[in-house]
Amino acid sequence: QVRLVESGGGSVQAGGSLRLSCAASEHTRSKNMYCMGWFRQAPGKAREGVAVIYSGDGTTYYGDSVKGRFTISQDAAKSTIYLQMDSLKPEDTAMYYCAADYRHQCPWVLIASSFNDWGQGTQVTVSS
Repeated sequence: QVRLVESGGGSVQAGGSLRLSCAASEHTRSKNMYCMGWFRQAPGKAREGVAVIYSGDGTTYYGDSVKGRFTISQDAAKSTIYLQMDSLKPEDTAMYYCAADYRHQCPWVLIASSFNDWGQGTQVTVSS
């Protein structure tokens, strides 16, 4: 179990950039064995995997719709992950959720149901 707090959402015009942060705390297990990442959910749509990173070695995986535009990174000392979102499109508009799961590696297929801990979410709105 881990507590997750997101920040950094907001409104931006298409083509702009935003940076999301997710701070993890109250780890009940080794901090080096968590897969952490971002999912998003637009109204009426299923929760979609955006990007994940493994705390132990920094391995990353991305959803197809954000490859080349979004970058996930981490500050292991602060137990914080970041999502740099560039070249934003209106279809990126959604509630973005930070997720974490204690495991030996991140899954390369990003399925929300495989993650145990979730933040409250932060809204990202991209206008055309």
